[in-house]
Amino acid sequence: MFSVFVLSETSLKKAVIEDLTALPENAVWIDLVNPSAAEDKAVERLAGIAIPTREDMQEIEISSRLYMENGARYMTATLMCHSDTDMPRTTAVTFILADHRLVTVRYDLPKPFALVEAKLARSCTPLITGEMVLMELLDAVIDRCADILERCGTEIDQVSHDIFEPESERHGQAKRYSQILISIGRKGDLTSKVRESLVSIGRVVTFLSAVVEGVKWSKDMREQLKTMQRDVASLTDHASYLSNKITFVLDAMLGVVNLEQNNIIKLFSVMAVVLMPPTLIASIYGMNFKVMPELEWVHGYPMALVMMLIAAVVPYWIFKWKKWL
Repeated sequence: MFSVFVLSETSLKKAVIEDLTALPENAVWIDLVNPSAAEDKAVERLAGIAIPTREDMQEIEISSRLYMENGARYMTATLMCHSDTDMPRTTAVTFILADHRLVTVRYDLPKPFALVEAKLARSCTPLITGEMVLMELLDAVIDRCADILERCGTEIDQVSHDIFEPESERHGQAKRYSQILISIGRKGDLTSKVRESLVSIGRVVTFLSAVVEGVKWSKDMREQLKTMQRDVASLTDHASYLSNKITFVLDAMLGVVNLEQNNIIKLFSVMAVVLMPPTLIASIYGMNFKVMPELEWVHGYPMALVMMLIAAVVPYWIFKWKKWL
């Protein structure tokens, strides 16, 4: 399936093409979504370009993602998808600029595409070109990454508060360490995917900045490219900061878990030491020797109880005095 955006007087009109021979010559933006082989060939005939396959789009080397062929510029970037869910993922999207026409090839539904479609449908310049549509898409992708990082930063702060909350707030509540660890893992995965997307977008913007030297782009578009480069660099730094913060929060979480485990083990150790002397006394008087003077003593049983109580209290008092408890 693919959509064609044709320039009208005030906006782009979207049309889903069913007849492959009905592609309009004045199409500004051709958006291929899960295209079939027949659809690829129809667009290739119209635009005079080669549409990369899904396997080609998965290549990670720069030479396979950013290149020029027959006057067309091919740029493949990694974009975020489903970032609002518990299972975010990335997808490869190819942007092809040829004769002031933009062709996009994608196999998922990144949110910036829908936002740009709605924006251009409302209003756009009368002389819009494929380059302008590409700039809108890249700008929307960068804004989307910024929004995801802002949300991720807020959620990381909340996780940090849950870990370092005051002792009084912990009292009477069971710490949900497993949920916190899962949340930290998800935030780390999301941040790493956003950083991967930003790196790929930064490469696309740098590639565009290099190729526009020989192309007559407007001054505003050149300035917009420079602004995008600065935004991508700052967002990449922020993503790195969040990654470091997530690592710190994870280490802190593991440290808190270790402290809790040590406290439990220390409690068992103290109880074992406290009960050891009374157990020794009870063992002595539980032996079946024939000659034991205390067995015939009237006050022998109370004396044994008092001795066991003292033997338990004295170690406990020593631990408290040493501040081991």
